[in-house]
Amino acid sequence: MKKAFITGITGQDGSYLAEFLLGKGYEVHGLIRRSSTFNTDRIDHLYRDFHDPEARVYLHYGDLSVSGQLMDLLGDIRPDEIYHLGAQSHVRVSFDMPEYTGDVTGLGTLRLLEAIRKTGIPTRFYQASSSEMFGAAPPPQSEATPFHPQSPYAAAKVYAYYIVRNYREAYGLFATNGILFNHESPRRGETFVTRKITRAATRIKLGLQNKLYLGNLQAKRDWGFAGDYVEAMWLMLQQETPDDFAIATGEMHSVQEFVDRVFAKLDLDPGRHVAIDPRYFRPTEVDALKGDASRARTILGWTPRVDFDGLVEMMVAADMELAMREKTLVEAGYACNGSSRMI
Repeated sequence: MKKAFITGITGQDGSYLAEFLLGKGYEVHGLIRRSSTFNTDRIDHLYRDFHDPEARVYLHYGDLSVSGQLMDLLGDIRPDEIYHLGAQSHVRVSFDMPEYTGDVTGLGTLRLLEAIRKTGIPTRFYQASSSEMFGAAPPPQSEATPFHPQSPYAAAKVYAYYIVRNYREAYGLFATNGILFNHESPRRGETFVTRKITRAATRIKLGLQNKLYLGNLQAKRDWGFAGDYVEAMWLMLQQETPDDFAIATGEMHSVQEFVDRVFAKLDLDPGRHVAIDPRYFRPTEVDALKGDASRARTILGWTPRVDFDGLVEMMVAADMELAMREKTLVEAGYACNGSSRMI
């Protein structure tokens, strides 16, 4: 049985990847941060108590800022594959927390690579790079497009990208970069724009809120389904030689278009409910991202299965179900905080 180690296992991508790898027969180990409250909602359906002989998901406390701990974990687990998804991943927040973002998102990658090098474990390493690294570079963007980052998050990802390439060339590590364009799902965090839109729109439809406040509606992105993209991660580590790949749908849609599609599906008028709040604008904006994934299609044999309309439909349906549960609680006299959690 192959072993995989996933940083960021409790996030959107980590949960889909864990599901995918379990389906392939892997034993899955995940890195989680210690907290006074559990933050494992996305993987609770996968987890079994470690006393259960059928258990194949194991969670380990750790932190990307502590190199010795990472070295100990990798030495004990000895994974065949490492998927490094953990990061401070919110672009707007990175302007407010640039030092933390650089430490965790950038240097966290270096710490993992050093742990691999020093332990000498024979493993394959996947780095979650980001289309945000392209920043101001005009679309379409591919593996050959020069980076022009527009945020502390993107700059940290550029550092991580190049340190992966350096360790591949300097030490012969099987280390790859997956330059993933935006990928969404019903498991997306509620502060990310796509989920913020579907969550708010369904609550508006049921009378639970009235306004949705957004930033730059003209920003254009290449949006795919996270469940499709984790397969590309796995495929990269199954190749004979390590390489870097852009993963994208090749289609571009604006935030305004995403809003219009979501509100149309719910028979709502966005003009009555959507307002602009300047606080959600970034100090430097990324206007347009559209990926060219032709190398991934040719070499990896990867293609996305869920299109833009399918993604919108999936997210609206999931958030409508969540909003209906919340409405039931409100009608029963309970107060909620907007996430169906009673307060």
